[in-house]
Amino acid sequence: MLRSLRSGQSLFSFASIRKTLRVSSRGGGRGAPGYYSAMTTNALHAGAKPVAFPGSGPALRVERLDKRYGGRAIVDGLSFQIARGECYGLLGPNGAGKTTTLRSVLGLTPIDGGAIRLLDHDVPAQARQARTRIGVVPQMDNLDPDFTVEENLLVFGRYFGLADAEIRRRIPGLLEFASLESKRTARINELSGGMKRRLTLARALVNDPDLIVMDEPTTGLDPQARHLIWERLKTLLGRGKTILLTTHFMDEAERLCDRLGLVDHGRMIAEGAPQELIARHVEPEVVEVFGDDAFAWLERHRAAMPGRVEVSGETVYCYTAEPERVLSYLRDGGRLRYLHRPANLEDLFLRIAGRDLRE
Repeated sequence: MLRSLRSGQSLFSFASIRKTLRVSSRGGGRGAPGYYSAMTTNALHAGAKPVAFPGSGPALRVERLDKRYGGRAIVDGLSFQIARGECYGLLGPNGAGKTTTLRSVLGLTPIDGGAIRLLDHDVPAQARQARTRIGVVPQMDNLDPDFTVEENLLVFGRYFGLADAEIRRRIPGLLEFASLESKRTARINELSGGMKRRLTLARALVNDPDLIVMDEPTTGLDPQARHLIWERLKTLLGRGKTILLTTHFMDEAERLCDRLGLVDHGRMIAEGAPQELIARHVEPEVVEVFGDDAFAWLERHRAAMPGRVEVSGETVYCYTAEPERVLSYLRDGGRLRYLHRPANLEDLFLRIAGRDLRE
């Protein structure tokens, strides 16, 4: 039995899948050209020849998207587009409108204004046809605990109109891709958190999608599991897949994404390649100073400090193009510790979205 999660826990629930992913025989499903293209192990791993991008336009184009709840703008005139074969990251603090945007793009939430073109289909009018070519990795794993690993893949594939024989042909490659070959007959409660996440990714690939939508794909995973997921996502990008993801891990976004869109209060506030955005909005070097005497040290040198200074908790952040001057002031700092590093995406995020906690 397939169980849905409580509203708000996930990008979509199994109830949504039953209602919206069951394909029609018109315009999609088993009879569509190339729909049964095999997802073999060789096709999934790096070294295989890249596939040609289907379709003519961008994988996704969102124009002036609006969504309101009770008169409050959750998404407010948001526009962006994603090229085929690109990994695009949608970043923002909690409540910025990211998940609502993803649900709107998939046709799971009605919109109040704007236009969405997804894999050459207009959404919401043609959302069902578009979803036959999409894989989704929700924020919360919603695998069915009553089924084995293999059965979860089999049942999910049926929602796309795939015959059991075709799904079974794809399963070995999917399990190898997820490093779960030895868990084929295991129940979900026998899997670790990392294994469940990899199975959720494999499940999203059962229909050989052109676009994969991922809502915080590595939340709750240990570093080893996160790095394995990153490796698999890079493999998919190497095969010409398009990825749209949200994440709160700035290192993840910097590693994976070709371009980023930073969203706050439902609006796009910055967009571009990670290093381009960092160079545009943040000073090149950062010196973090912490310790019992950090504040006293700052007061002694604040007037002469080159660049911008922020204080958070017990740490003084010095953003500067002249780190040598800051480091020279530390020689008489007393009981201080410091870290000198290049500016990164987290610095950019905090500069644009602020340091205040959002609930």
